[in-house]
Amino acid sequence: MNFSYGRASRFTIFGASHAAEIGVTIEGLPAGTVIDRERLQAFLERRAPGRDELSTSRREPDLVEFTAGVSACDEEGAEAKTVCADGGPLRAVIRNMDVRSGDYEAFRHTPRPGHADFAAMMQSGTTELPPGGGVFSGRMTAPLCIAGGIALQLLEPQNISVRAWPVMIGGETEEEQMRLAVARARDEGDSVGGIIQCEASGVPAGIGEPMFGGIENRIAGIVFGIPAVKGIEFGAGFAAASMRGSDHNDPFFVEEGRVKTRSNHAGGILGGITTGMPLVFRAAVKPTPSIAKEQDSVDMRSLTETKIRVGGRHDPCIVFRAVPVMEAAMACALLDAMMLRESA
Repeated sequence: MNFSYGRASRFTIFGASHAAEIGVTIEGLPAGTVIDRERLQAFLERRAPGRDELSTSRREPDLVEFTAGVSACDEEGAEAKTVCADGGPLRAVIRNMDVRSGDYEAFRHTPRPGHADFAAMMQSGTTELPPGGGVFSGRMTAPLCIAGGIALQLLEPQNISVRAWPVMIGGETEEEQMRLAVARARDEGDSVGGIIQCEASGVPAGIGEPMFGGIENRIAGIVFGIPAVKGIEFGAGFAAASMRGSDHNDPFFVEEGRVKTRSNHAGGILGGITTGMPLVFRAAVKPTPSIAKEQDSVDMRSLTETKIRVGGRHDPCIVFRAVPVMEAAMACALLDAMMLRESA
């Protein structure tokens, strides 16, 4: 299976949820590119499991190790605060330290409703599930955050910043109520989903391509690689379908010699190309499928109907931990598009 993305700045994710390690290989970084290890580690901490009472109790340090493609930028060697890309493929790994594969033994042949288990079985022709969900696990977003964390650092000198935040969880829109909704679902052995908004500011106009190489395509291509994402919209999104053109169109005006728009229903993108206004997308995240409530399933060995209760350690809601993953997705898409423009 192919877990690669990008043309000018290309990354490939490898590993599995309960493998010895997960990681990413990044190609296209210019020699001498400086990476701040402490800032990268801090970015990964926002996604890491076991840091909040409302997340999984699986506790992983998620320490980034560079195993190829970099050299120390100072005299501290392996403990250097910054490393420099040497122009070749960069390889970074995270060791899986808190693995409990035995938690999955009870339903090794029984696909979890709502999870990729059944589809993966049909593709592979087996009746046995990989522990932890294998490559279909949300654990695989950690290497994506390595690539995204580096991309954010490379975009910063160009005055491009990316931020994301939850706008709805479990039907609630206030932060305190969102957290209460997650806590209630957890206490009932259930889960909830939500919506995350992501915005990039400082992106210049003219980035992207029409049709299949558009900025929406590039962003959506990564976002849909994030487990549990079921929808994405840009700007006004689906609400545009009920608007008139006179309301949806963003009027142009000039400010300090620069063309801007008075509204941003387009989400900063027209014809697949950036307008110079903030890029805005929202992603819908489904409820975590691994829940303690009893559900109907099938034993794939005998094709007999059965009941399943998913034990082990699972998030009652992944929205909070998915916020930096959305930022990583946006940053990777923008860095690749920017580098393509520079090489044209």
